[in-house]
Amino acid sequence: MPKEVLSAIQPTGDMHYGNYFGAVQNWVKLQENYDCAFGVVDYHAMTMPYDHKKLRNNTWELITNLIAVGIEPGNLFIQSLIPEHTELTWILNCFTSYGQLTRMTQFKDKSAKSSEDSGEGFISSGLLNYPVLQAADILLYRPKYVPVGKDQEQHLELTRNIAQRFNAQMGVNYLPVVEALFTPASKIRSTADPTKKMSKSAGEKHYISVFADEARIRKQIRSAVTDTGEINDGAMSEGVDNLFGLLAAAKKMEIHGTLMEDYKNGSLRYADLKEEVANALVEISNGFIAKKQALNVDKKALKEQIKQSSSEIRKIAQETIREVKELSGLMNVRF
Repeated sequence: MPKEVLSAIQPTGDMHYGNYFGAVQNWVKLQENYDCAFGVVDYHAMTMPYDHKKLRNNTWELITNLIAVGIEPGNLFIQSLIPEHTELTWILNCFTSYGQLTRMTQFKDKSAKSSEDSGEGFISSGLLNYPVLQAADILLYRPKYVPVGKDQEQHLELTRNIAQRFNAQMGVNYLPVVEALFTPASKIRSTADPTKKMSKSAGEKHYISVFADEARIRKQIRSAVTDTGEINDGAMSEGVDNLFGLLAAAKKMEIHGTLMEDYKNGSLRYADLKEEVANALVEISNGFIAKKQALNVDKKALKEQIKQSSSEIRKIAQETIREVKELSGLMNVRF
């Protein structure tokens, strides 16, 4: 049976609060009401310069982290364990125009960065092509919904266009025109520079690991930027707004309300706000750290569990490939 909800994340290793509050927290909630599949998409990590010696370890690290924060192991798969992802990508490539790919905003941004990082102007064709792989990741499981943020709307629209073109050319209504699932998400910014999103690529001071120890979390929050440049009369600075956002994302709404009243009447002490934010994050992280330590007691069992869940989820992918090849006039194993 097709999945109801499909989403994926690249294996960049550690998970920070931008990842968690921005996406993964919603995934945990979605499991309560939908049949979900969440992929760790390691093929996508190859589109930009990467450390091949770390990729496999980063993949397993992220799998462990996802389970520690509440993702059910049976809902997880690793992309490279399911070869149908790349097989469907080739087929869908033939229903995607070159012009569409070159107009993708992320291709323009990342190709510029890739050229800078490599120092030789090298831009992999995989970077141009990866939105088709992303479309295959989705359409392979024929879901109804894909949880997306605003920065992924263009990619989802391309997926819809590809599905529509395939269906029209084959004279069928097979590939789903998937719908965006706009779930509540918190946009978490760097505490060191709240004009930028929280990101590992910007450096250690620009992100807070979900698995950081208490001392590190408190140090980073104590040093968080509050007032940043000129602001309009009565407007909250981006730094203070970010701290309140962290408090709200951590579900500390009573404390949030009290401190907001202090802010409005001019009696808020930034030290008090920072302390409460740190307390909230430490409480969350301590629970996740304990769960991760328990998972790491038997890493072999965890890996076997994920290999099994990937195998089960692959059955949907295999069915889709058989039917797509049949519709496309290609040879099948059952010809």
